[in-house]
Amino acid sequence: MKQDLAQAMAALTTGIYVLTVADGALHHGMSSSWVTQVSGEPVLFSAAIDHNHFSRPIITRTGVFGLNIVGSRGKALEDYFYSSSAKRPDNLTGIDYHLSPQLKVPWLHLAAVSIEARVANSFTAGDHTIFVGEPLGARIHQADRPLTSLDLDYVYLGGKVVLPRDRSGW
Repeated sequence: MKQDLAQAMAALTTGIYVLTVADGALHHGMSSSWVTQVSGEPVLFSAAIDHNHFSRPIITRTGVFGLNIVGSRGKALEDYFYSSSAKRPDNLTGIDYHLSPQLKVPWLHLAAVSIEARVANSFTAGDHTIFVGEPLGARIHQADRPLTSLDLDYVYLGGKVVLPRDRSGW
């Protein structure tokens, strides 16, 4: 049953993102795939953050975050931010980035696109908080096809679930 649910959820294709926060001199990033545009006028998007994740209280307190869209050439970002090595507050040490112009959130150099966003709204959805972000600025770093969940061999359902490598029957 869990494997069937994992395959069903993996069919809901998503992009691969690194959400970033800044709290004074502390800069942090997290792998995120539960992101989507939710409004056209004004332009708004949502990002889901686990209630227990280090980034959640920072976003709640500061009201801002960065969203870095991972391109196919930046898969190392997803590999790193989903690894146990990244499960620490100062996890941007050794990663090339600079702070965005207005909101001073980390923009990762390996990301294809980076967005700085102000929280427009938030609400609870199960074990996550949905932050609705209003983009205030963007940087297009490199022309690159965005990485999607179809490029990964796992899906996140509150824990990593490995999928069969051959998904050609989908």
